[in-house]
Amino acid sequence: MNLAFLASLDATTIALIVVVVVALIVSVLVLTGTIPHLHVVPPDTTFDFMRFRHISFPISAALSIVAITLFFTHGLNVGIDFKGGTLLEVRTKSGPADLGKMRAAVGTLGLGDIQLQEFGTPNDVLVRIPLQPGSEKAQQEAADKVLAALGSDIEKRRQESLGQRVSGELLAYGLIGLMLAILAILVYLWFRFEWQFALGAMIANVHDIVLTIGFMSLAQVDFDLTSIAALLTILGYSLNDTVVIYDRIRELLRRYKKIPMTELLNRSINQTLSRSINTHLTVSLTLLALLLFGGHAIHSFTATMMFGVVLVGTYTSVFIASPILIYLGVGLGREASVTEKS
Repeated sequence: MNLAFLASLDATTIALIVVVVVALIVSVLVLTGTIPHLHVVPPDTTFDFMRFRHISFPISAALSIVAITLFFTHGLNVGIDFKGGTLLEVRTKSGPADLGKMRAAVGTLGLGDIQLQEFGTPNDVLVRIPLQPGSEKAQQEAADKVLAALGSDIEKRRQESLGQRVSGELLAYGLIGLMLAILAILVYLWFRFEWQFALGAMIANVHDIVLTIGFMSLAQVDFDLTSIAALLTILGYSLNDTVVIYDRIRELLRRYKKIPMTELLNRSINQTLSRSINTHLTVSLTLLALLLFGGHAIHSFTATMMFGVVLVGTYTSVFIASPILIYLGVGLGREASVTEKS
């Protein structure tokens, strides 16, 4: 009976069951003390992060300028959600799709710049039909013409259509939501920390958003509602990582009155480094699985998250959010007192 049940499962399900069982066994062994806790970073690590601040700030400034330039020159690959039109997901029945032949077939329809893009398997193709003048009926007629031109070898798997007014409202609401989130974060940080900490965290968050938008422009990732969700998630994730380090900085500021600010910041980052690495590694593996197996529906979300969380967010918390406190005047008095004594 058990063998028959296992035989009925596919390889992915069996692999998932094995991973869950192994994770449960390891968790029990750790909790019972049979195997020791894993320390990715030794507790007595004293790596000097602050010496890189003279390099990280110019690099971040240059990358931000490049990202803004890309946004205004290269633009974003705005999806159907924000510019209107029709999105068709089709699959060929008799082998890999011939994009050149398919483009030639739809290019004579006079429906504007119809874009075809292979995704997933070689048989799957996304067809983007621009917004047509007229009512929703005109959009549906355009979609029917495209499907007819592609021939009987094509199987329609999904269709999405949005009008100009609805797509414009979605874009406006998405941008308003993003701005309100940034404002709410600023207010929250202002009450939780001193103004220097709040300003430092906001600069770091804006830095994350700017670089992520630059990546989306360069890679031409679809900019749609899931991209707005990804940007909001990046804001929250980056803020959480920054707040953890800021809490440790504030704790050490109260505990040690004579340690130079650079040394105090290094201690704070080193003491939270193991937690940061474990968290980022877990999130990275999850996002990688979603990117590889999640399909096109969440591709823009996971691609944006991979860049914003794994690459930019980790770097920003350590090399931007923390050292910027020095330039904002935090611990200025203790630096001066140490200089006088020496």
